[in-house]
Amino acid sequence: MVSKISEGITISVETYYQPEYSNPVNSEFMFAYRITILNSNAFAVKLLRRHWHIYDSNGSLREVEGEGVVGLQPQINPGQSYQYLSGCNLRSEIGKMYGTYLMENINTKKEFKVIIPSFDMCAPFKLN
Repeated sequence: MVSKISEGITISVETYYQPEYSNPVNSEFMFAYRITILNSNAFAVKLLRRHWHIYDSNGSLREVEGEGVVGLQPQINPGQSYQYLSGCNLRSEIGKMYGTYLMENINTKKEFKVIIPSFDMCAPFKLN
């Protein structure tokens, strides 16, 4: 697991290779990741947008940007956390992702960015 604190928000990421959804013969590798967002601020925040950079070890880069996460724009109260599970497909056994969330202070309506730390995705058989 990797974690990063920025703007009073802790982002923690765990990754999992999903062999049942992968097809190495066709260069299809599926990974799941669980993200936990902990709000250590004295105010509630709303997650407005996400922006991902996805690198594949074959040299490709994709960017994904959009509203919220998994179709939601969760509000996270002070001292509370929000967790979600999502996935990423790669064309090689190894890759990485990182990015930012655009958050809003519920009280002031001020928007700010929170860093999503870089995390690796690696098919376990590649480590042998």
